[in-house]
This record gives sequence, structure tokens and C-alpha cells, in this order.
Amino acid sequence: MDTKRLIIVAVGGQGNLLASKVLGEAACRLDVPVRMSEIHGMAQRGGVVESAMVFGEAESTIISDGEADLLLGFEPLEALRAVKKCNPRTVGITNISPLPPFTASIGKGRYPEIDTIVQQLKSKIGRLIPLDAKAQAKAAGNELSVNMVLLGALIETHILPVTPKSVSDAIKETTKAAFLETNLKAFEAGRAAVKNPLT
Repeated sequence: MDTKRLIIVAVGGQGNLLASKVLGEAACRLDVPVRMSEIHGMAQRGGVVESAMVFGEAESTIISDGEADLLLGFEPLEALRAVKKCNPRTVGITNISPLPPFTASIGKGRYPEIDTIVQQLKSKIGRLIPLDAKAQAKAAGNELSVNMVLLGALIETHILPVTPKSVSDAIKETTKAAFLETNLKAFEAGRAAVKNPLT
């Protein structure tokens, strides 16, 4: 099995760590070796949260610049900030619904246009799948299920050595009962978005 390297970036509160836990559980269900590390940058205050996951045989969870096979961005500007980890063969998936930083909210900074971010990402990686994951999560019944929409999209790239069933089973294992139905719907919505891409 080829080793696959995934970078997940988000801001605090978007569910990055749950998404990583689900993927790790899905890999374990299939006896796929998986290693994970996390960086929390004042996550509770809206800071960046980055997870690095390596599927397959590897000595380390460190993903050096240019090594990522996949980039999963819960927030578009954070995805752009992480693009140095990518290369011309990397597949990227990003939510295009922004969460501007506090400085932009109070007028002390400017958040770039989404189209500009998307074009810059497209110019630096092999393939980009931009999704309005917030809208899809809301349609599934809970706009906080952005992480599940993005997981669904990620699985449909067929790059990671996990299956849709292993992920949905992991969602059932790790999700609170109150959110299970909407999380599963959001996961399927993300899968459908990549099967029938609009871009």
C-alpha cells in the first residue's frame, strides 16, 4: 500500500479534531496503519488547528513542505496558508464559506475575495474541489456538520485507503447520538458533491 499524507486545516470550533478521529478510526477498522499529529494555535479563540495524518507505513507524522497528497481546508484562507505543504500533484478540497479572523471583523485587516483564494489554490496544486460545505451542512440539518460534508468529499477522491462504509461506521462510533443523523446526512452530501461536481 502506498503511503498517503493528508493535511487538515481549520479554525477552532470547526470540528477538525473530530474529523481526524473519524478518519483514524476508519483506518483502524481496515487494519490500515495510521499516524496523526495536531497543532492547536489558540484554537478556542478561533486560531488555526492543523492535523497531519499519514496512512500506510511511515516513520513519522511530520509532513514536510511539498509532501502532502491531500489538503482538506475547513476555512479557505487557512487552506491557502497551508499550500506550502502541497505540490503540483496534490488534491485539495476546501470549504468556500469563510470565517474571517477577528482583525478583519473589526476592520483592522482585510479578508481576500474568495475567488482570489480559489484561483491561487488552483494555481499551486494539481486539482482543487471547492465546496460550500456550510450550505450543504445546513441543508443536511445542522450547519455545524461542515466537517462531515468535507469528510464525504474527501472519501470520494478515492485517494485514502479507507472506504465510505468504514468512515460511516466510524461516524456512528464517535458521534453523539443527538448529531448522528445529521452528520451521516452531511457525510453523504459531501460524497454526492464530488460525484457530481459543479466546478
